[in-house]
Amino acid sequence: METTPTYKRVIGLDVHQAKIGACAVAEQADGTLTVAHREFGAFKRDRRALAPWAREVAPDVVVMESTGIYRKSPYAALEAVGIAARAVNARHAKNVPGRKTDVADAHWPATLARAGLLRASSIPPAGIRHLRLMARQRQKLGGMLASEKNRPHKLLADAGVRLNARVSDIHGQAARAMVKAPTEGQSIPEVLNLAGRLRASRERLFDALQPEKLGGPHLFVLKEALAHIEELGGRMRRFDRALIGGLKDWQPQLILLQTLPGIDLMGAAMPLVEIGADMNRFGRAEKLAS
Repeated sequence: METTPTYKRVIGLDVHQAKIGACAVAEQADGTLTVAHREFGAFKRDRRALAPWAREVAPDVVVMESTGIYRKSPYAALEAVGIAARAVNARHAKNVPGRKTDVADAHWPATLARAGLLRASSIPPAGIRHLRLMARQRQKLGGMLASEKNRPHKLLADAGVRLNARVSDIHGQAARAMVKAPTEGQSIPEVLNLAGRLRASRERLFDALQPEKLGGPHLFVLKEALAHIEELGGRMRRFDRALIGGLKDWQPQLILLQTLPGIDLMGAAMPLVEIGADMNRFGRAEKLAS
């Protein structure tokens, strides 16, 4: 590839599950190039060997493909010794014309990086990256909770109970108490006492609560589903506390985001963790939105 080099010393990394291929390309004072290939394992001791080797090379830039999760550990190992590697789009690297079949995988990104032909993906600082672990697990729990909340009402509908036809918010406090009551052996009149300020009349609620077959299997599954809902809710609350606690250094951004209509504390925390607080790294609004 004939081009004026942008960088004189580069390292390309080809990261796999069990190994890391490395290629260092360095331009010497007389204009000659030296190319050094190394292979490291993917375990902690190997990453500890990779980091000082890379530091000895003193590269202008280090590039690795951004696909998958395997690049995260070597990225962190390099970051710990003061080397900010660049994660690049693997498809972009493969689509650049001119690659020879005999060029090693790590050599190709090093060659492209030397010519300044690779665009780095945006990677937030370590503090935000670690909070993403909690935010994304919380998001999964939220999906599980939303799905599980439908289960009790499907069970009741299967048994002939039509509470959701009389109650607008079946996840409200009174409705939840009425759904749980049969699993504790309460009779329909006792269930009706839990209606509180529900708008539906007691007569309408009584009709809605008449089951066809609310037997042992229904009650067992209902009780287990309600317990799972409570467990998931408790887990989400613990994640909320941990996430908000981890964002203590970003309080001004959290407060500012909550000035948007309809955005509460967690509604501000989740996007902040995903995109970070430095908008300059996106360059323009269109890139952020994508």
